[in-house]
Amino acid sequence: MKILTVREFFEMKNREFALTVVTEPKTLDNHVEESQLHRPGLALAGFLERFAYKRIQVIGETEISYMQTISEDLLYDRIKEMFEFSIPLIIVTKGLSIPQQIEYLANELNIAIMTSRLSTDKLINSLTRFLREYFAPQKSMHGTLVDAFGVGILLTGKSGIGKSECALDLVERGHRLIADDLVKIVQADDILTGTAVNDFGYFMEVRGVGLIDVERMFGIEAVRKSVIIETQVELMLWQDSMDYERIGLTNNYVDILGVSIPIIYLPVSPGKNVSVILEVIALNHILKKYGYEAAEVYQRKLQERIKKKTGLKNLAENDENEL
Repeated sequence: MKILTVREFFEMKNREFALTVVTEPKTLDNHVEESQLHRPGLALAGFLERFAYKRIQVIGETEISYMQTISEDLLYDRIKEMFEFSIPLIIVTKGLSIPQQIEYLANELNIAIMTSRLSTDKLINSLTRFLREYFAPQKSMHGTLVDAFGVGILLTGKSGIGKSECALDLVERGHRLIADDLVKIVQADDILTGTAVNDFGYFMEVRGVGLIDVERMFGIEAVRKSVIIETQVELMLWQDSMDYERIGLTNNYVDILGVSIPIIYLPVSPGKNVSVILEVIALNHILKKYGYEAAEVYQRKLQERIKKKTGLKNLAENDENEL
């Protein structure tokens, strides 16, 4: 399970979120383990049965105003009860000041507190986006990721099958490279987004030539930082004994991080223009998204033709019988 320390969070986002640490440095060793946020309004009022204490707590002007309406002794008791839970981090928005007893109890019970100059809504929106991306399920896969006509195609297959060469040909035809050799896949809201694993640049290994810099060679329009992965194409050597899909009525799917996407098993052989086929796969995928299935249309027209011929044949036989 992915874990984010409060110290790492502060180092990553202190400028963007305008953060200032209030408590002692030791509190920054706390761990954030959940991607959701929580506003502890009911907890401050004494209701702790459903307190989501493992989440980052956001305190805004409403909570601060409520604290000012109750006595210091009652506030101390409420905060102490709340701080007995292992809260990783509390962020106070709008740069508001917190009562002194809160800071004292936080240091004593090892709970990190920060203030942010951002408004409550802006902080919650930005922080939610960051945490969702940070804790999103992810994995790395060997393959090449390209953008053809806006469709993210993940090319997979055995080493040396020609994934990089196909991607290079697509780039030359005006499409874009996202990652070669190793692809980082992140799942968020049932959408798979692919990027390069590292930030070295858009390098590609071409066997017999070596490493090339696709961005420098073909220009900035030939690369893209990320793309939604909509289909996977498994390149495989042609085998006469294999029964390959010829009509397209059967759709195959693969599960990646709990998300199901179409997969096409594409046989390759010397002289076969795989890049053109990949363009066709992308365009056909777009048509399917708009509800047009070429195989189903062809089958329907074929059945109509057979039905029509059968009807004409029956009509002719009936006429002969009447004569």
